[in-house]
Amino acid sequence: MTTHLVWFRQDLRLHDNLALAAACRNSSARVLALYIATPRQWATHNMSPRQAELINAQLNGLQIALAEKGIPLLFREVDDFVASVEIVKQVCAENSVTHLFYNYQYEVNERARDVEVERALRNVVCEGFDDSVILPPGAVMTGNHEMYKVFTPFKNAWLKRLREGMPECVAAPKVRSSGSIKPAPSITLNYPRQSFDTAHFPVEEKAAIAQLRQFCQNGAGEYEQQRDFPAVEGTSRLSASLATGGLSPRQCLHRLLAEQPQALDGGAGSVWLSELIWREFYRHLMTYYPSLCKHCPFIAWTDRVQWQSNPAHLQAWQEGKTGYPIVDAAMRQLNSTGWMHNRLRMITASFLVKDLLIDWREGERYFMSQLIDGDLAA
Repeated sequence: MTTHLVWFRQDLRLHDNLALAAACRNSSARVLALYIATPRQWATHNMSPRQAELINAQLNGLQIALAEKGIPLLFREVDDFVASVEIVKQVCAENSVTHLFYNYQYEVNERARDVEVERALRNVVCEGFDDSVILPPGAVMTGNHEMYKVFTPFKNAWLKRLREGMPECVAAPKVRSSGSIKPAPSITLNYPRQSFDTAHFPVEEKAAIAQLRQFCQNGAGEYEQQRDFPAVEGTSRLSASLATGGLSPRQCLHRLLAEQPQALDGGAGSVWLSELIWREFYRHLMTYYPSLCKHCPFIAWTDRVQWQSNPAHLQAWQEGKTGYPIVDAAMRQLNSTGWMHNRLRMITASFLVKDLLIDWREGERYFMSQLIDGDLAA
């Protein structure tokens, strides 16, 4: 019997999941799903307790949704990415897996892990997919076949490439011929978790899709005017769903163009489209410049800045006690909700680096430890 294994990572959804759709294409194949928790790796990467809570909730929802399709979700937990290689190998051997399907992650540790997994699975067909981007890395290059280093030329080339062929969304899988199954017991991640406002950051996939639809209908057209005012609910709040893969960027693109068709030509909704392209830009950069994943700056000379070592100033910034009202309000919002308005992220980061002269890596670590939508590339 042909057995397909879908390895879930940052793609915790049924709809428009390229790896899942490919695994389910053969109606006669047995399909299994796998998720590997890596708490020590998460701690190394400063994943926030709120993001862990979101992932925990999404995993349990995914487990139920997959069971309704007749697909069991196998849950495993190890320390880190290195140990996860052996787990994938073990699961494949125990279940006579013939094909492994997974969606690419572009960070350097994740890419190294995937190389080792494919090397270990000599008798398993491995298929990877560019699921977390609209256009894959390498699809948008300069005339010299190099990666763009400036956003606007990248954006223009990206839009031109998109018009040549827009990737479609794939449907959620149908119920397997074996029928629905009973889901396994609830999953509990062995990692610090913290509650969050589910009204702003939906857990269920259908709720995230509804939030996307509502924003594209009502907010995307006014995003250009409202995005600069932190007191206004003018942003999508979809960043957490994108960070964990509760939504795909293709879903965002297609819903935006369905509701705001002029966005592709610079009309209403075009500024929010630019935000999606910024997200693409950073992922493409990270793929071609892996040093960006290693605490190295993109602009080399900035590494020669003489940063100040001032724990008191850093703590004041973290706690929102600098004496600068907008900086302090922003940091308190981050600490109390796990989220911060985009303009405030720019203000607080700039204040830390340019006014306090504290190394940007200190700010990056703290942001990641608090943000529910923490995403290295974004």
